[in-house]
Amino acid sequence: MTQHPGKPAGLSDPHELDLFEFARSGRQAAGIVRVSQLPRMLNEVPADAPDRDTAFTWQAEGTTQPELQDDGTEGPQPYLRMAIHGAAWLECQRCLRPYSQTFNVDATYRIVNTEAEAEEFPLDEDEVEVIVGSRQFDLIDLIEEELLLSLPLVPKHEVCPEVHESLVSGTDGSEGEDEAGEGGEPEQSDERTNPFAALESLKRDEPGDKKH
Repeated sequence: MTQHPGKPAGLSDPHELDLFEFARSGRQAAGIVRVSQLPRMLNEVPADAPDRDTAFTWQAEGTTQPELQDDGTEGPQPYLRMAIHGAAWLECQRCLRPYSQTFNVDATYRIVNTEAEAEEFPLDEDEVEVIVGSRQFDLIDLIEEELLLSLPLVPKHEVCPEVHESLVSGTDGSEGEDEAGEGGEPEQSDERTNPFAALESLKRDEPGDKKH
C-alpha cells in the first residue's frame, strides 16, 4: 500500500483519533510524518542542516488486555503500541556542526480516561507509559512528544570531523598570553623578594657586628 505523509493506513485523520475505539477493535495503522509537521521538533534542527525536513515512519497498534477493574470485575484495558523510526539533523555541541541523529522509538502506553487516573498509576512501571485517551486524540502530537523525549542530552557526533576553534585551547591566543604571563610573574616576584632577602641578611649581620 502506498503511504503518503500525514495519510496513514486506516486513519482518516491522525490528529483526531478515537483512541478507545482504535484499541478496542485492535486496529493497526502506519504512516509518514515529516519534521515540518512537528514545530517543536523543527526548532531542534539547525538552520544550516543539509535537510531540515526529514521524514519519520511510524506504526501504531491498538490492543486490550483483561485486567481487574475498580469495581472488582475483570474488563478490557486498552493499550497502544507505537514505533517510530527515522533521523533528524541536530547541532553537535562539540564541533557546532550539523549531524544526523537516528531515532528508534518503541513504546507501549496504557490508555486511561482521566488525568487523575493517570496520576494514580504507579511510576515504577518502566515498560509502560500512561496516556489519557480521548475520542479526538492527536497521534501526531504523541509522536512529536516521543521524539523530543528521545533527544540526546548532549547532541554530538560519534567522531567530529573537526573541533570548533572556540573549543580548542590556545587557538585564540589565550594560551600564548598565559605563557607570557607565567614567564613574567617569576621575574616580578624575584624583584619584589630580593630586596627583602637582602634586608633580612642585613638584620642577621647587625647583631653579629655589635658583639664584635
